Amino acid sequence: MNLKDRLNQYLNSYLGIERKSFKRLDSSFDSEIFMDYACETGSLINTYISENKDTDTFQTYLFKLIDERNLKDSDVYNKVNIDRRLFSKIRSNKEYHPSKETIILFGIALELSEKEIETLLEKASYSLPMNTTFDLIIRFCFKEKIYNIDTINEFLYDHNCKLLNE
Repeated sequence: MNLKDRLNQYLNSYLGIERKSFKRLDSSFDSEIFMDYACETGSLINTYISENKDTDTFQTYLFKLIDERNLKDSDVYNKVNIDRRLFSKIRSNKEYHPSKETIILFGIALELSEKEIETLLEKASYSLPMNTTFDLIIRFCFKEKIYNIDTINEFLYDHNCKLLNE
């Protein structure tokens, strides 16, 4: 199966879109010009990435926040009942990608501001969009400095949302 067929199959499996044929806009396609352009573009992309990549990872930002608050690791993970082994995995593996819920729990344990939780979530490629009840409740709690997990879960329960740390 060629690359275009695999792309077609991939798009069809996720989007239900199937293209029967691929047409070139220009029948005088010059592969050498295309390769020159691809190499130049690849170089531009690599330069852009190296100049703009945030070196402050989720892991480094999380532990910076813990240190700024003069907390012990156990203070953080015990406050919101995060498993010690999970915490250890996050500490020892900078490539580990925790769940959004885990990050929210860290935010509660650290009593982060709304801006700080947004930043922490962003470092792990998550967000608190303004279009879901769960995310709005979580955002509201950080905005109003509500850090009691039982209270937060009560809000979530009242609005038929998934509870934290279930």
